[in-house]
Amino acid sequence: MSTLSLTPILRNSFRKSKLRQSTMNLISSAGLRLTTRTTLRITITLQPKSNMSTASLPPCPIPIFTTVASYREWRHKARMENKSVGFVPTMGALHEGHLSLVRRSLAENDLTVLSIFVNPAQFAPHEDLASYPRTLERDLRVLLEQKVTVHPSQLQSSTESCSRTASAVFLPTVREIYPLGISQDVSSQKGTFVEVKGLSEQMEGRSRPTFFRGVATVVTKLFNAIEPTNAYFGQKDIQQALLLRRMVTDLLLSHPSPQNLHIVPTVRDSTDNLALSSRNAYLPPEGRAVAGTLYKALKSVEDAWEVGKTKKECIGIGQGVVREMIERTKSGDLEGDLGIRLDYIEMNDSADFEVLGDEVTKESRVKNTERVPVILSGALWIGKTRLIDNVLLGDVGGIIR
Repeated sequence: MSTLSLTPILRNSFRKSKLRQSTMNLISSAGLRLTTRTTLRITITLQPKSNMSTASLPPCPIPIFTTVASYREWRHKARMENKSVGFVPTMGALHEGHLSLVRRSLAENDLTVLSIFVNPAQFAPHEDLASYPRTLERDLRVLLEQKVTVHPSQLQSSTESCSRTASAVFLPTVREIYPLGISQDVSSQKGTFVEVKGLSEQMEGRSRPTFFRGVATVVTKLFNAIEPTNAYFGQKDIQQALLLRRMVTDLLLSHPSPQNLHIVPTVRDSTDNLALSSRNAYLPPEGRAVAGTLYKALKSVEDAWEVGKTKKECIGIGQGVVREMIERTKSGDLEGDLGIRLDYIEMNDSADFEVLGDEVTKESRVKNTERVPVILSGALWIGKTRLIDNVLLGDVGGIIR
């Protein structure tokens, strides 16, 4: 908000403007009278210009907030009514994995907010920011189709069942989240960024070294804007979810608290157990036909681990599953060279993401680590599409909740 005192030049302009007549009418209606000695002060509220107008948004029966300020008005009302808010952050291109998070939130919260924001900061310069699928109208349609009936036993203030649907969508512009702008080149970025040291370099961090910096930064901003009671993430991105839980703990955040950052089991395709992902849309039909190879490889590692083989032996078995699929494509059993290549299969401690030693077995680990679960994860390229997946080994009660 800015207060302006009119200089002689501005005073002359004011006398000739439509603003003068409106102001004079307001003064007259208030019973006031101007004299030649009256000092006139005008208070002007400056509204930042957004690059997304509400007119450009598709029709939607629930509010779509494009600014933090407009959302916070809504959030303030929810707080005054003592209503819990569940939050599902997404980059859009919603699939059944996202929708399972929405339904979980609907069941556990009075209100549910979903965000759609394709975050430039988590894409390296060579990655697929421009081509990332953007399907807003479809996303809104499938979101509104999600309904959960909550029974009286789950409600403290009602004796009747109620049906819940999503309450709001947060759809910020890039400038709303990054007021100074954002470059995919980390060296040229300006502003405040969040890094979680010691948990960002392993697993996915080896292949995507700036990824978790971008994720931690945008999720911190979203948590501060949304102020969720509960937040929901999928197990498919297990390193991301556990890293964010650590971030929430370290930064002493209360919305959500670490206990209320929930990790929900991966949703898979019923035909070949492929983990659902927005990037699956990039796969050509022949690539989709073999996309279940990664999960098959991880399950072969799990089977070997369960019968007592060493970590090195287990990983070798998983790599063999991928090699076999590559050979099939080259021998003509499958159509064409699909560009299948394994990025990694690895086993990491779920507490600190440290790589397990080659000679570690299930038995030796149980004896030495108080049953901390193991993250068995992998990444596989099919052409230009990179798939990731994971399986948790051991008691996962402290992780999946």
